[in-house]
Amino acid sequence: MQEESKLYRRLKDAHPFFLLAGPNVIQSEEHCVKLCGKIKEIADRLDLPFVFKASFDKANRTSAKSFRGPGFQEGLRVLRRVKDIHKVPVVTDIHETYQAAEAAGVVDVFQIPAFLCRQTDLITAAAQTGRIVEIKKGQMCSATMLLNSAEKVRAAGNPNVMLCERGTMFGYSDLVVDARNLMWMRDAKCPVVADITHALQQPAGRTLGEGHVASGGLRDMIPTIARLAVAVGVDGIFMEVHDDPMSSPVDAPTQWPLRHLEELLVELKEIAKATKGREAKMTIDLTPTPL
Repeated sequence: MQEESKLYRRLKDAHPFFLLAGPNVIQSEEHCVKLCGKIKEIADRLDLPFVFKASFDKANRTSAKSFRGPGFQEGLRVLRRVKDIHKVPVVTDIHETYQAAEAAGVVDVFQIPAFLCRQTDLITAAAQTGRIVEIKKGQMCSATMLLNSAEKVRAAGNPNVMLCERGTMFGYSDLVVDARNLMWMRDAKCPVVADITHALQQPAGRTLGEGHVASGGLRDMIPTIARLAVAVGVDGIFMEVHDDPMSSPVDAPTQWPLRHLEELLVELKEIAKATKGREAKMTIDLTPTPL
């Protein structure tokens, strides 16, 4: 078993929480560089450990006609450029085992997409690079399933694993965040992250006409889910942030506006100061209370 990485220890020990944030997908080098710079300024002011997030390929889009991103090679080039300029770690998702080894030369945190959270070969390939592996809980999965996924990372000799809650299917086109999952996933003995933007998706919830659909979302509820997650005591917050949300080619309804990022994070830090959610479970005494 390798040792925990320096970045992993920094994220695991973050107080009150660390931040994974950026656009859902790489739109251009210029956009990523500028947006990362703005988010980093905010994270630095608030003393929050920050990892920049952007995807080179959204391989699980609702429609085959949807924008997916610049692709593997160009995406890695952009992420490397962001790292070189802003000196920040980066997180991106992979969908194929062959991507892991090459991407490890750039990427600090591999994200395993929710739909692939049980794909042993993909998880193992990511783990074998030695990078941090963040596994999103599938919308159809229980929290206990993720305990096995975390063990797959460790079985590959890598202790650097995190689990992420992004909502559970509630009917056909809606998600619900069950706060109990944020507690149950702690049984994996690793950092637990709350994805407060994807959790507000409404999968295939928008009708576009001519038989086409797209995901909708409840952007106005993002602060609500964020407050819940921090009150429960999560280790990290994952969120999609955009300077012009409605222009985003991916998940526009659940991108959080950059202009409101700092005020939300300030509030979340205040909640984190008040909560005891990061402490051990309360000992409940069931002996009779004298009246």
